[in-house]
Amino acid sequence: MKLSSRFTQPGAVLASIIVALAILAALFPQLFTNGNPLHGNDEGLLPPSMFHWFGTDSVGRDLYTRMVFGTRQTLLGALVAVLVGLVLGSLIGLLAGARGGWLDAVLMRIVDVLLSIPALLLSLSIIILLGYGTINAAIAVGITSVATFARLTRSQVISVSRLDFVEASYGSGATTAQVLFRHILPNSLTPVLALAAVQFGSAILQLSVLGFLGYGAPPPIPEWGLIIADSRDYIATSWWLTVLPGIVIIAVVMSANHLSSIIQKELR
Repeated sequence: MKLSSRFTQPGAVLASIIVALAILAALFPQLFTNGNPLHGNDEGLLPPSMFHWFGTDSVGRDLYTRMVFGTRQTLLGALVAVLVGLVLGSLIGLLAGARGGWLDAVLMRIVDVLLSIPALLLSLSIIILLGYGTINAAIAVGITSVATFARLTRSQVISVSRLDFVEASYGSGATTAQVLFRHILPNSLTPVLALAAVQFGSAILQLSVLGFLGYGAPPPIPEWGLIIADSRDYIATSWWLTVLPGIVIIAVVMSANHLSSIIQKELR
């Protein structure tokens, strides 16, 4: 199946629209609302209406406006998390696969330790060391994915290193560094980049969980997990405060995962 045909399927089109809207909301929130996410101008706990699409929270702030402005915090954090995991994991995997020997053994044992710790527990431990905040939470989430990137990169580097053109490069007088960065690394990155696309949706979900637990952006900064956390006391009487933001998070995460699965299939 061609690339164009995969992305023109109804599910892919819908997922692309949702992700595109999320990116636009993160970059240009004023395109979607002219409200103030930090100050309430109306009565608290109003239900959804033409004036307040998602209703208002307990202090009268428009929930739709807070979700739009919170997109920047969440997507920026997810991007930072993916970059941290991609860069650190690829570097560890490259060194382990290329050098081998005792360095490979030491680095892979560190990777095994990271994989043995639940992601949420590991991210919470790192946040305690770094402190609260969106970027610190993103770094913590990124570190939880370092081991996954490292193992994939190592396996790709080992496979590419055995190919004939790599041996020919050494035979032509190229140094180890030249072979690594000109031949081995570029030819090993395709599945690693596909994994990065998958990790983006997972990072959004993990950051929302950390925000819900209070380890993300401090109040009153709008952030998706924090918005739901602020509304949990009213779930019995004002269901829209948690259900509508939850639907938005699920839609964006599922759309990102669907697009990433298509990208993985195309890169195989």
